[in-house]
Amino acid sequence: MPESRPAYYVTTPIYYVNDRPHIGHAYCTILADVLRRYHSMFGCETFFLTGVDEHGQKVEEAAKKRGLTPQQHCDEMQAHFRDLWPTLDISNDDFIRTTEPRHERVVKQALQQLFDSGDIYKGEYEGFYSQRVEKFFTEDELIDGKCPETGGEVQRIVEANYFFRMSRYQQRLIDHINANPDFIRPESRKNEVLGFLRKPLQDLCISRPKSRLSWGIELPFDSDYVTYVWFDALLNYVSVIGLFHDDPRFRKWWAVSTHLIGKDILTTHSVYWTTMLFALGLDMPRHIIAHGWWLVDNTKMSKSLGNVINPLAMRDKYGVDSLRYFLMREMVVGLDSDFSEESFLKRHNFELANDLGNLANRLVGFAAKQMGGVIPAPGTGSGHAADAEVMAMAAELPARVRGHVESLRVETAIETVMNFVRRLNRYVAETEPFKVIKTDPAAAGGAVYIALEGLRIALNLLWPVMPKKVENLLGALGGNSVVGYFDDLKWGGLVPGTALNLPEPPFPRFELPEFETRPAEAPAKADKAVADRANAAGGAKAEKAAGSQPSDGSSGAVASEHATFDDFLKIKLLVGTVLTAEPVPGSDKLLKLSVDLGEPAPRQIVAGIGDRFPVEKVPGSQVTVVANLKPRKVFGIMSEGMILAATDENGLSLIAPSGTPRKPGTRVG
Repeated sequence: MPESRPAYYVTTPIYYVNDRPHIGHAYCTILADVLRRYHSMFGCETFFLTGVDEHGQKVEEAAKKRGLTPQQHCDEMQAHFRDLWPTLDISNDDFIRTTEPRHERVVKQALQQLFDSGDIYKGEYEGFYSQRVEKFFTEDELIDGKCPETGGEVQRIVEANYFFRMSRYQQRLIDHINANPDFIRPESRKNEVLGFLRKPLQDLCISRPKSRLSWGIELPFDSDYVTYVWFDALLNYVSVIGLFHDDPRFRKWWAVSTHLIGKDILTTHSVYWTTMLFALGLDMPRHIIAHGWWLVDNTKMSKSLGNVINPLAMRDKYGVDSLRYFLMREMVVGLDSDFSEESFLKRHNFELANDLGNLANRLVGFAAKQMGGVIPAPGTGSGHAADAEVMAMAAELPARVRGHVESLRVETAIETVMNFVRRLNRYVAETEPFKVIKTDPAAAGGAVYIALEGLRIALNLLWPVMPKKVENLLGALGGNSVVGYFDDLKWGGLVPGTALNLPEPPFPRFELPEFETRPAEAPAKADKAVADRANAAGGAKAEKAAGSQPSDGSSGAVASEHATFDDFLKIKLLVGTVLTAEPVPGSDKLLKLSVDLGEPAPRQIVAGIGDRFPVEKVPGSQVTVVANLKPRKVFGIMSEGMILAATDENGLSLIAPSGTPRKPGTRVG
């Protein structure tokens, strides 16, 4: 790798210190860590920032309830975040507290610069204030007189304050978003922001009088006021990397910045913050990525509802590597995902214990018994036709994984590696080294070498997700270590004759208990059968088979067999190319597909075709997709479309263009 390396800067939001971290905080921070590790393996020099937001009314109120000063409260609460991250194998480069002098200096200088340029002015403000989100709303924005974001109470406030001329930069922001389609990701969030910007943008109140709120950074031009927490907090991303005091360092990292946020703070980051940056004469960050929420029983986690999941409890019960794997494997960035212990255990048992762990355990155990406990010589392989296929898959795997990661499809990158792991398991079944050893030891050794070498490559590609477990497993394969860069991940890294040492199965299988939220046994089986029959993203067939009502509230009865031409035009049919496919754990028929529809990121679609098509044959197939169905879950997995298929006495076939393959995203009809 040359000395001059590209740079990659990733941040999480800075988390409020009014409560302890939950699984949502853990997910976002682990995602940042995984992205940072992958980009390091791509050859980038990386910088990873996280931290805590310590100012504002919520913090002041939380401290008051505990009988502490705000600073005492912050000193105690920030440690819950700072101390948690290393236990989840998160390796951030910096941890910012917004009460630190290095941050306060930058905030005051930014405020003074905007005041001097006329972008901050004083005026009287009348509005409705939500303490929970620490934001003002106009009367038109309220819903039934309540906060539009939380449904909570608001206070009507009239007071003199300072304002930032946010409206001045509205058109410039719209132009930037339209000119840079991947600036805000995923596309649904970009469209949400553009929708918000269709209305005239109001100027932003960026101060609070000390008579109402004293806990904040004092305005440098008026000591009777502190700055609004969102003006203060958002500047952490630039204060840490050198704004106003280390220009070369700032320019190095700012040009390559990727910012991970929850979708609930999309507006503050993509409108408030970006217009502030314009006013300060700064470039825009490269990416703002808004991920979804973790839900419990389809409900957002909330302390008041008592459904908040503690990441420490999951880590201690099942291990940090399984926790990291589940969080990265389960959620599609941008979509909500349901968290349950049951789904966690199914992922662990089917993918880690069965697919990955069992492969390693069988190969090392067999070599210990039949091959002197060392890596066998590769020879000329097993002599089976599958040798070349497995090696070809291994050769293209790093580039495929990199493409998915750079498209923010981490779950698809993991899926791609696990498909290869499953191919290795089938390879072992096809070459049968356990039988061949009796008649052709060299061929058996060649098969085991290919399977072990494939496993080594797969483990390296999973290292950013499960660093400790992968390091241990690679150590068991002849003392190997993680390669530094993807470019170094070449076939033939295992050294024949090196001792293997795997004293115990790497992923213990956990018993799946009866969970309280699980339906009775008969309905559960019925639901499974219904889901297996579903060949759709929305699971519409499953919904009708189960007897549930349509989402529009109608009876579901068919009034007429005829559809109008206008009805037909509402259906968006697109040609897609299947990139990856994998079985859905616990289902005999469902496959989870990653489908290229010519969009910035592939679609995840669940289809009931696994009993008719071998999973390894599906990738590369062209399909016809109903692309404008509302995303919904099938068998607990979010699906974003429907694959069209036909079935008769001759079996099932996919509806696809004939002849020359069509470009993904081509309209049908």
